[in-house]
Amino acid sequence: MNLLAINWSNVGLQAGQLLLALSLLVLLHEFGHYITARWFKCRVEKFFLFFDPWFSLFKKKIGDTVYGIGWLPLGGYVKISGMIDESMDKEQMKQPPKEWEFRSKPAWQRLIVMLGGIIMNVLVAFVIYAFILMIWGEKKTPIASVKNGIWVTDTIVAKLGFQNGDKIISVNGDSLRYFEDVQSKILIGGRDVVLERDGEVKKLTLPIDLVDKFITRRDRKRKPFIIERVPSVVGEYPKKDTSFGKQAGLQLFDNIIAVNGSPVQFMDQINDVAEKNKSGKVDITVLRGTDTLSLVSKVSEEGRIGIYMLSYEQYDSMGVFDVTKTRYGFLAAFPAGVKLAGQKLKSYIDQFKLILNPKTGAYKGVGGFKAIGSIFPTYWSWEAFWNITAFLSIILAFMNLLPIPALDGGHVMFTLYEMITRRKPNEKFLEYAQIVGMVILLALMLYANGNDWFGWGR
Repeated sequence: MNLLAINWSNVGLQAGQLLLALSLLVLLHEFGHYITARWFKCRVEKFFLFFDPWFSLFKKKIGDTVYGIGWLPLGGYVKISGMIDESMDKEQMKQPPKEWEFRSKPAWQRLIVMLGGIIMNVLVAFVIYAFILMIWGEKKTPIASVKNGIWVTDTIVAKLGFQNGDKIISVNGDSLRYFEDVQSKILIGGRDVVLERDGEVKKLTLPIDLVDKFITRRDRKRKPFIIERVPSVVGEYPKKDTSFGKQAGLQLFDNIIAVNGSPVQFMDQINDVAEKNKSGKVDITVLRGTDTLSLVSKVSEEGRIGIYMLSYEQYDSMGVFDVTKTRYGFLAAFPAGVKLAGQKLKSYIDQFKLILNPKTGAYKGVGGFKAIGSIFPTYWSWEAFWNITAFLSIILAFMNLLPIPALDGGHVMFTLYEMITRRKPNEKFLEYAQIVGMVILLALMLYANGNDWFGWGR
């Protein structure tokens, strides 16, 4: 019962972080439309966080605008007079255009209003990343400093030919500067991997449907499949930890030199022996200072003893690999934030391309609110929260720019058509396009969230 309660607590914390992040981003996105509409003297009739069909949780009219909070947490909206949007206010559109209406404004002004939300989300990402770089800095592990190579933590990757101790040289012909880039490069279309193994250069050719293999597996936990190979030195156990390793007497900085008589040097070697003794016991030989100790530990059903790793800073101080930390000043943080946001956008576009290619099987992993919520940690971390929020802001900007009617990108597409041809699309056509767009978005939302719970794509 306690375990169940903890799991639900974790889910609740992730859901809370997701709701907070999306509420903030939706408010700022809609404020982008609101402020540009007011700038061009358009009347804004409503400004709502969440949707309010039939009733709202709160609303107050100030001037010409009703500000409120709806009960359906699927986004938010601003209703601008004289604009064909999700409100589908046909009666207003039958009246002659008023000077304060959106439809009476020049095309270039309407274009800016439509781009206002997207621009706001991009600016928000810039600012958040800048403050992250100022407050927490940027931590990177130069791949050249990872002397012991990789630790393959996933059976799928192992079956593809990767081995513990391999040193990654390049992916798709691109040499890598930082170890943090290895996993994403391999996942996002990494077909050819060159590596060094025991002093020899080898080449692995990965299948195009690698992402599909991860999506359709039974265990879909989010975890890295390749990490730095680390020595068999024990990390610190939390006070309330009850793992077998702690019960056996393992302590911080104990150097495990043998398990069941087999010499070990790295953590992965301990796991290999433990997996052969599931639900059993193993003899552990430990070097503690200048003393050699013999301990006995139970092994879990999953083949784990329960040994914590050291922190990255501790590995850095031991010379296992280098961790470079760059903290930016106020003026330097903003261009660095712009650069980081650009890198994140490129990464997301690469992921989006995978989804559009049926051969990769990436479409099977398209998820809704559950999938997005699972990105957040099961504990509170301001650094993690703001990093994820900034990335979601980039995603929101990109998705809204797609040329789908009912999205900002759809309105932008029709406005650009008008500016190029000098012919305004028929309002009846725009109404039908809006309906089609809303149907498409609803279908995509149902598919994504259905995929979360029922695995429709799988």
